[in-house]
Formats: sequence, C-alpha cells, structure tokens
Amino acid sequence: MRGGVVTSAVKDGNEYVLNGNKCFITNASSAEIFVVFANTRKAAGIRGLTAFVLEKGTPGFSVGKKEEKMGICASDTCELILDGVRVPEEQRIGREGEGFKLAMKTLDAARPLVGAVSVGISQAALDCAVKYAKERQQFNKPVASFQLVQAMVADMAMQIEAARLLVHKACWLKDQGMPYSKEAAMAKCFASDVAMKVTVDAVQVMGGYGYSKEYPAEKYMRDAKIMQIYEGTNQIQRLVIANAVLY
Repeated sequence: MRGGVVTSAVKDGNEYVLNGNKCFITNASSAEIFVVFANTRKAAGIRGLTAFVLEKGTPGFSVGKKEEKMGICASDTCELILDGVRVPEEQRIGREGEGFKLAMKTLDAARPLVGAVSVGISQAALDCAVKYAKERQQFNKPVASFQLVQAMVADMAMQIEAARLLVHKACWLKDQGMPYSKEAAMAKCFASDVAMKVTVDAVQVMGGYGYSKEYPAEKYMRDAKIMQIYEGTNQIQRLVIANAVLY
C-alpha cells in the first residue's frame, strides 16, 4: 500500500472505470462483496488511493487463478482481474484520495485478529505436543518426564500466555474507543512470532511424528508462517511500534 498500487480508477461522468489486477486476495472465490483500492491520481502516490465497493458478477470483474499455498489451505487465495469495470460514483467509499487512511484503519483493526489466530495455532500446537509427550515412552518412561522437554513446554506456555494477554489488551483498547495502533502491532507481531516458534518446538518435541502428517503439528507449523507475513509483515510492525514509542 505504500503508493505502489497499479490498479487505476479513471472518472468517466458519474462512474469510474477500473483496470488492473489484485494478487493474493483472501476468500476471493467465495466472496460476494469486495472493497477494491485503486489509484485515481497516479502521480499522487498514496494520496491518490481511493476505495470502491464492487459486487461479484460486475461486468469486467472476475476471479483469476487460485494460489497453491504452503499453509492455511482451507482459505482460498486468488487473483482478481479488473478489465474496464465500471463502478458508479456512489460505490466509492469516502472521498477520492482517502483510500490509504481507510486501509491503515482497517489494518489496525485486523492485526489483533491475526494475533488471536496466532494464539489459537500456538495453543493447539502445545496441546498436541503435551498429549504426545505424555503418551510417548522412551527408556521406559514418558518423554514428558525429561527435563529438556519440560523446559521447552514451559517456555511455550509462557510465550502463549504473554501473546494472549497482548491480544486481549489491544482488543480491549479498541472496544473502549481508545488509541490502539501500537498495541495492535505489538499483538500481531509478538503473537505471530510466538506461533512460529511454538509450532517449531512442538514438532521438535514430537520428533519424527511431529514431521509426519499423521499428527497435526506439521500443519500448525505451516499455518503459523503466514501470520508473520500478512496484515503487514512483522518487520513493518516493528517500524509501527518504534515510531509510536519514539515520536
């Protein structure tokens, strides 16, 4: 969204004509209503971004290829194709050039949700690893009795709880109508980093079976990775947090 949107929206009377492609759109093949960001003033960069509401079946508007992904395979991700799509002026959201501001507000609201999903993935991975460690016998005793495994489980539990509380705080601030952009970034960044670490550790605790599709731990690990990427990469989250703290 840093001004690199190629999709254009050209005013034509009481309508806009949209042209371009959108990549990696979540649930694109099943959605009925879309919010599309296009550039109404290309030379203006982010100040030219404008948001529009589009309905499925609008002439010139179609769903392209479905992406093959490493994880979250239950959620389809597709390309959107806009070829001379005519959109009435009343389907514009806000004024021309307000798209970037709207997108940033949307990201603030979405980031705690990513954090919550990350916590869920982490907890599921921990539960799976704990169950396995109690059942798996090595040297005539359960793997859960080994101190190194216990240390890993303790770290996983602490990290998950810290992530959960960060998510709760961000959501609470939003519900109270208070500023929460920094906390949203913290919740998303920390919880998704935790999800990646915890799922890798869960696979490690389970050994070869953790790497096998016989157990869900490998799926949790694959699903966790995208949490560090979408709704703003964790590198971007750290910039958001640093700017809020410093300025």
